[in-house]
Order: sequence, then C-alpha cells, then structure tokens
Amino acid sequence: MKRDEIQDPEALRAHLGEPSDLVKRKKLRRLDAHCRRFIALSPFLVLSTADAEGACDASPRGDAPGFVSVLDDGRLLIPERRGNKLADSLLNILENPRAGLIFLIPGVDETLRVNGRAGLTRDPSLLAPLAVRDKAPETGILVAVEEAFLHCGKAMIRSRLWDPESRIERKSLPSLGRMIADQVSGYDSEETEAYVQEGYRERLY
Repeated sequence: MKRDEIQDPEALRAHLGEPSDLVKRKKLRRLDAHCRRFIALSPFLVLSTADAEGACDASPRGDAPGFVSVLDDGRLLIPERRGNKLADSLLNILENPRAGLIFLIPGVDETLRVNGRAGLTRDPSLLAPLAVRDKAPETGILVAVEEAFLHCGKAMIRSRLWDPESRIERKSLPSLGRMIADQVSGYDSEETEAYVQEGYRERLY
C-alpha cells in the first residue's frame, strides 16, 4: 500500500473529520413540502444505477418542469421517454434495484438528492398522466424514497454552471454526429449527424 492511499473508512474519517450535526440530520426519510416543490420546478435530473456486479451508470433525464410525478411522500415516478434502446439504466434496475437521483433547477445553485429502491412499471393508469403530445411513456421508473436531502450549491458556484458568461461557443466542439463518426468505424459524419437530427425532430416522445 502506498503511504498516501486511503483504503478504509477509519482512515478517511481521520483525514476528513466528521460532518456537522446539521449535515447528519438533514437527511429525510420522506419527501417534505420543500422536496416536492423542488421536484415540481425541476426539468432535469441525473439517474445513477449499478448492475449486479457494481458497474455504474449515470444517465440524464429531462423534460418540462415537474415531469417527475410525486405519487406520495414516499414514491416518485420517472417517465422513460424514447431513447436509443440501450436501456442501461433499466437493465441495471432489474439486476440491482437501487437508484440515486440528483434534481437540478436552472439558475438555482442548490440541488435535491434522492436515494431509494427502484423498479419498472408499464401500468397505463400511472403512465397516462405523464403523456406529452398525446404520447404516454411505455415504461416508468418507480422510486421508493429512502433518503431525500438538499445539497448546498458549492459545486455550481465553483463551476459557474448557470453563469451565461461561462457558456462556451457550440462550435468549440464538433457536432455529435462528427464525434460519433470519429469513434465508430464504418459511418461518416453526414450520416451520423442526419441520424442525430432526425432523432431530435421525430423521437423525443
């Protein structure tokens, strides 16, 4: 073991110190009014899952503010909109029903974190209210809340994520089609870019 490596919880605590009483106690077991309001205003979240072997995946989910349905103080329903059918998150949930969520609101530095047990549903009575453009999602992710807590805005402040002056010019990066064509042999950039743009136009819902 290298002298500077940290390999056990005791060593980590000795290095970092203990969290404050407030930080320890802010973790809720249910969604309160503030959590529900945060979710109602959030158009974007990051969903974290892992398979049975512990291989992790983090996936973005986004739609109009409030796209995640709060069924009650202990349950959330996330619509599974049309995607690329890799279904990494869904397959992980079937193997390992644990999920972590981070909700973001543009312009708000703080975030909401929710952890719990996840499952999949195709119940029309649950999914029909989540329809957009007359298209209900065919699948939903149910999350039974085990932890919910607000997270301070230090990461957003440091990153200046919502500061308009920190935005880059889109041309600083190649188009998605160009980058995929460079990564995957047998496709040219025009072909992949046409596929990407067609998906944005025709396969959002």
